[in-house]
Amino acid sequence: MKFESYLNVDPSLHQAARIAGIPFTEELYPFSKKIVSNGLKFHYLEWGNGNKETVLILHGMAQQSHSWDFISLALASKYRVIALDARGHGDSEWSPDGDYSIEAHQQDLDHFVDTIGLDKFILMGHSMGGRNGYIYTSRQPENVKALVIVDTGPDTVASGSKRIRRFVALSDELDSYEEFVERVRQYTGRPEWMVHGSLQHAIREMPNGKWTWKYDKVIRSPEFVPPTWTPDQLWDCVKAINCPTKVIRGANSDLFTNETMKKMTDVLRLG
Repeated sequence: MKFESYLNVDPSLHQAARIAGIPFTEELYPFSKKIVSNGLKFHYLEWGNGNKETVLILHGMAQQSHSWDFISLALASKYRVIALDARGHGDSEWSPDGDYSIEAHQQDLDHFVDTIGLDKFILMGHSMGGRNGYIYTSRQPENVKALVIVDTGPDTVASGSKRIRRFVALSDELDSYEEFVERVRQYTGRPEWMVHGSLQHAIREMPNGKWTWKYDKVIRSPEFVPPTWTPDQLWDCVKAINCPTKVIRGANSDLFTNETMKKMTDVLRLG
């Protein structure tokens, strides 16, 4: 089963991209699509021309496909760009049994790639999506032409993880959209105009007039432990990658150290 519609995202997107210095050649918009895969309903955005080379993009925990709008816009004139909402995030279905394990995410990727018929694509992921991306590439090397890993690696700094968990565990119901804008602005340091535009895809208004996040409450629970493998297991995945791979680190990242990045690039160069 498949559903798709042309999505006219916030009309200020193109202007916001110009202000942020994002290079793009056409004022393109994505198609909003839904499919059933691996027993769940998944939502994804498709940008650009379906006849061109495909870039599959995976977001981080507590984010969603629109987190990549600027990047998707910049790539869409040259590529077919697919930005997926992971299980329990954005407009994809929540796991009925609260399963957000790495294994579940990998099964989702296997089924999603097969369902929409992807082959020899470029895979890009940030944080949770980056981890899922390099694990997938180590398991399905024949499917991935090139890989981009953004701000994540086998060794994660505890202080950064705790910072994210503290933010995710904050009260998930606020009285107004503007309160969410201010919360995210303080957390990220981004200007208000940027937060105000992007947040529309990350929160929703409830019947009682309050606003809340669009990802599963299980993930927001203080008791929720983000699933991971041991560093040795994750390093084995990195070592198994044999396609061209780019590793990107945020300049002020408190999750992904320069030391881990250097080790990853050394391992990938030797692999």
